[in-house]
Amino acid sequence: MPRPLVATIHLAALQHNLAVARKSAPSSKIWAVVKANAYGHGLARGMRAFSSADGLALIEVDGAVRLREMGWRKPVLLLEGFFDPADVPVLAAHQVQTAVHCIEQIEMLEQSPVRSPIDAYLKMNSGMNRLGFSPETYRAAYERLRAAPMVRHIGLMTHFANADDIHNPSLPLDEQVRRFQRGTDGLPGDRCIANSAAVLTRPELACAWVRPGIMLYGGTPGGASAQEFGLRPAMTLTSEIIGTQEIDAPEAVGYGSRFIADKPMKIGVVACGYADGYPRHAPTGTPILVDGVRTRIVGRVSMDMLNVDLTDVPGAHVGSKVTLWGEGLPIDEVAGAAGTIGYELMCALAPRVKVIEQ
Repeated sequence: MPRPLVATIHLAALQHNLAVARKSAPSSKIWAVVKANAYGHGLARGMRAFSSADGLALIEVDGAVRLREMGWRKPVLLLEGFFDPADVPVLAAHQVQTAVHCIEQIEMLEQSPVRSPIDAYLKMNSGMNRLGFSPETYRAAYERLRAAPMVRHIGLMTHFANADDIHNPSLPLDEQVRRFQRGTDGLPGDRCIANSAAVLTRPELACAWVRPGIMLYGGTPGGASAQEFGLRPAMTLTSEIIGTQEIDAPEAVGYGSRFIADKPMKIGVVACGYADGYPRHAPTGTPILVDGVRTRIVGRVSMDMLNVDLTDVPGAHVGSKVTLWGEGLPIDEVAGAAGTIGYELMCALAPRVKVIEQ
């Protein structure tokens, strides 16, 4: 029998969450973001679930080619652009759109012998200070990109640092919007600035295109819970109890003896560890469900197993069902307890975990 750890991908939830994005930005086209293997849900599944999206966006050149090979005929966008002159003919051959965020990419386009037209999004650094041209240099970059023989249409884009924290004292969202508007004033082209958080909380920022990511997978970008936003979990990670121990105070549990019992306890061992993608740094108290009852993990997460408190779970035994996150236990709650975000847990799902669709 296979190990009982299973990740169930709920295609109907993916479709529902895309519909939430569509309802939130009814006048915009949607780039459904499928980078990082569709946030751990599988690129092919993402393509099928988001078949009604207007385009798919990712960062991997080979992933863009794979989308074409799997039959995707709508637009595809590389959010980080390309990385080498050899990528340019690939983009042209497969009609893949690309972000352009630095002068080196413009030079590669200028020097490419390929003349098949491609579409590009010129990226502005409006304050995140990651990728893009500053508002002051943006117009000159636009003119140079427009002069490149193989570039057809140019869109305008930026990325928000704090769309989930609009009054951030270091960089308020509205300041980034002002910088973008100032740098693009009078320039033609479709604009695309709204990520998941902006789609859900600032509908007035929905331009010609929006690009939701985490919300499509049932995670919250911040500002409220996924459930409050009307989102459904798209990945449920389940396992089983594979062993139990009865311990007394002051016995310890797990590596490093970090957890010390202060009373008689029943401990369960779950077939899931950090080699499966569960966060090793998840502390005692991180929520987990056993037979539908909420309890907690105890002690340090190990490579293949973690321990749970079964003291208040009547009847729990070897074979009892365990939910690590997903339906009944929001992934963002587990991530928050572990000091991380739901994005990381989704993307960290290990190849050895069995994945099924529902």
